[in-house]
Amino acid sequence: MPNSSSISEFLLLALADTRQLQLLHFWLFLGIYLAALLGNGLISTAVTCDQRLHTPMDFFLLNLTLLDLGCISTTLPKAMANALWDTRAISYSGCAAQVFFFLFFMSAEYSLLTVMSYDRYVAICKPLHYGTLLDSRACVTMAAAAWGTGVFCSLIHTTSTFSIPLCQGNTVDQFFCEIAQILKLSCSQSGYLRETEILYFSFCLIFVCFVFIVLSYVQIFKAVLRLPSEHGRQKVFSTCLPHLAVVSLFVCTAMLAYLKPHSISSPSLDLVVSFLYSVVPPGVNPLIYSMRNQELRDALRKYRIIPSYVLKH
Repeated sequence: MPNSSSISEFLLLALADTRQLQLLHFWLFLGIYLAALLGNGLISTAVTCDQRLHTPMDFFLLNLTLLDLGCISTTLPKAMANALWDTRAISYSGCAAQVFFFLFFMSAEYSLLTVMSYDRYVAICKPLHYGTLLDSRACVTMAAAAWGTGVFCSLIHTTSTFSIPLCQGNTVDQFFCEIAQILKLSCSQSGYLRETEILYFSFCLIFVCFVFIVLSYVQIFKAVLRLPSEHGRQKVFSTCLPHLAVVSLFVCTAMLAYLKPHSISSPSLDLVVSFLYSVVPPGVNPLIYSMRNQELRDALRKYRIIPSYVLKH
């Protein structure tokens, strides 16, 4: 069996056995990818161009769209290329780069979603201190901390994973290089346990962030229920529900991917679950935010970025 020093490439999961199905997967991935590029690109353009969208919430939304673009661009282009050219290969360095950037964008996005929950908490529960607690310097610092967290997490995981000797072949049972699948190729028990411990530590950090988000929304909902005006409650919910929906989608798909019982694990199920947490959120997030954000829809109409009949109520 080959060891990691002799592996020059990995073989990703073949999504189809026939040429017709391979081309079908290519067009499906291409459609999803273009939709994600369009949606996130429209939001980025609107936030950049419209002065009314230069608020802390919209600044964080701009960062979120950039992370979504990076996340989906890490996995789908290679999957599309393999489907189009009938190949499964990805170089060793390409696999390492894919792991690094995917973890970077995912970790940074989750950190940013945590920051965005704090933004909503301050805006609703401490509105008089909003300008002080979330001035431009504070927003840039928190966004930079989210991006920095992504770099740190991806660096330690990528270094740990690719320092483990691999002797169980070079076939990765996934359409992109995923740590869980690469660890199955390990022949070093100590290295496997080290990376597993790092993964558990990361899950603990994710859980802490999740608790922070939950506590923030508990306080937000308490404040909302005390509002005397029905219109005021609806306006607050319209700004909070998109973020809450994005967090729920992100957390639920990731938990389904990594915390599902081994007894129900199968290559087909693993493929579907990985698609849900790696591809669906970046493609759906722009739709979630544009549906509930009136100012964003107005900006898209104003600059004729998209026809008004598409965004009508």
